[in-house]
Amino acid sequence: MEIVIVPDAAAGGELIASAIAGLLTRKPDALLGVATGSTPLPIYQALAAKASAGDVDVSRARICQLDEYVGLPPGHPESYRSVVLREVVEPLGLSASSFMGPDGSAEDIAAACADYDRALAGAGGVDLQLLGIGTDGHIGFNEPCSSLSSRTRIKTLTEQTRVDNARFFDSLDEVPHHVITQGIGTILEARHLVLLATGEAKAEAVALTVEGPLAAVVPASALQLHPHATVVVDEAAASKLKLTDYFRATYAAKPAWQSI
Repeated sequence: MEIVIVPDAAAGGELIASAIAGLLTRKPDALLGVATGSTPLPIYQALAAKASAGDVDVSRARICQLDEYVGLPPGHPESYRSVVLREVVEPLGLSASSFMGPDGSAEDIAAACADYDRALAGAGGVDLQLLGIGTDGHIGFNEPCSSLSSRTRIKTLTEQTRVDNARFFDSLDEVPHHVITQGIGTILEARHLVLLATGEAKAEAVALTVEGPLAAVVPASALQLHPHATVVVDEAAASKLKLTDYFRATYAAKPAWQSI
């Protein structure tokens, strides 16, 4: 696991967008797994700016969802399908045909979960999966004590996660109780995992993820098992790490040709 400490969210977004641009240069039809929420927005904005400037060709890129609410009607503005189309797909000039995600409005949710797991494998697997982290250490919607070998499935949200997400709805009552999420086992199959965390509120979860023991109570700690996992944090999110000097020195010593 590589830990990269950046000055702020904008710097983190630029760094990760540059890595994605490099991936698309090497593999133009790469499958990019995207996360929702406010944290990854600087990544998408920086990548769209690079595409607009002609610095990277994104025309063959493919986009896939990490998770989806269960029960929101098709086209609901806060369904994650709508959010990803609005914040990622459209700004990059891609069409909806380049996008894949689970069906949170399916009658048979269990079948929809299995179908999505198979679809990801059938697409050749995720080349780079972007992740955020919850204040309780969750990734995707794998809440604490999720199985580290779990597959795409339905999960019940904790009350804290519903409260955290209520800002996107008119009231807490509108936040669904259930979601479809890629499981931790599914997430770990991506070739490169990149987690971005910003703000002091994420500092404890980051410290437990990076320096704590591997434990289901901190689902993000599963990144310790991955052969190519990158954790990008701003100064505030890094504030509870004990080995910051080592992380800074390691990153500063990287060869110029080596990306994250």
